[in-house]
Amino acid sequence: MPTNYKAPLAGQHAAITGGGRGIGASIAETLARLGASVSLIGRNAAVLEATKKRIVMEHGVQVATASADVTDEAAVHRALDSLRNALGAPTILVNNAGMAVSAPFLKSDAAYWRKVLDVDLMGAVYCTQAVLPAMLEANWGRIINIASIAGLAGSAYVTAYCAAKHGMIGLTRALALETARTGVTVNAVCPGYTDTEMTANSIATITQKTGRSREEVMATLLARNPQGRLIQPAEVADTVAWLCGAGAGSVTGQSIVIAGGELMP
Repeated sequence: MPTNYKAPLAGQHAAITGGGRGIGASIAETLARLGASVSLIGRNAAVLEATKKRIVMEHGVQVATASADVTDEAAVHRALDSLRNALGAPTILVNNAGMAVSAPFLKSDAAYWRKVLDVDLMGAVYCTQAVLPAMLEANWGRIINIASIAGLAGSAYVTAYCAAKHGMIGLTRALALETARTGVTVNAVCPGYTDTEMTANSIATITQKTGRSREEVMATLLARNPQGRLIQPAEVADTVAWLCGAGAGSVTGQSIVIAGGELMP
């Protein structure tokens, strides 16, 4: 590597919710490899700390962590205040925290709906409201919402999840128009079924409820994907990294599908 090499995201501070594992951890590692300082936000302090140690060891960047439930607006602001004190104002926000649970619509009560909407939509709202003022002042920022192909199409038995992810797409498009002249871009990344703990848990739930084997359930999921495979977290992370770069400055309000041809909006 040339001695005058400068990492493309050097000087940037990326805050990532749900950053301790799965897609969030992969995004954190990828942005750190490109030179960004990284903040990890999540509910499990031990998981965050383990991911932090791995990133520091492998990439040598500054990493901070903050334990917070993204559904708690006050906790979100406290967490981001502490991260701002540690690493400066975030210039990149990745709203990755989410949950995927299934239930027939008529068995989805108000508490269930509130829980899903709070995690999968309102968490992104709270985090974005906390970091956007500094981005607007700096006239530069990247807000990236990890949505889902469920935000662009319907799927049975996950009505609340689909509604929340459709809401995240709407948030992305509307806020992109508000910030279009400010240097702040807002985009969504929409993966299909991804090789994560969340997908493994979904498969286990379907297996338990239907009596089908894990192999049968997996085959059903993969049948939807023309490539016949799960999406890898690194594929999502690479897309996020591109959106963070200088070459994506005119990309805003977009919903980028990563699903092996399963959905072509």
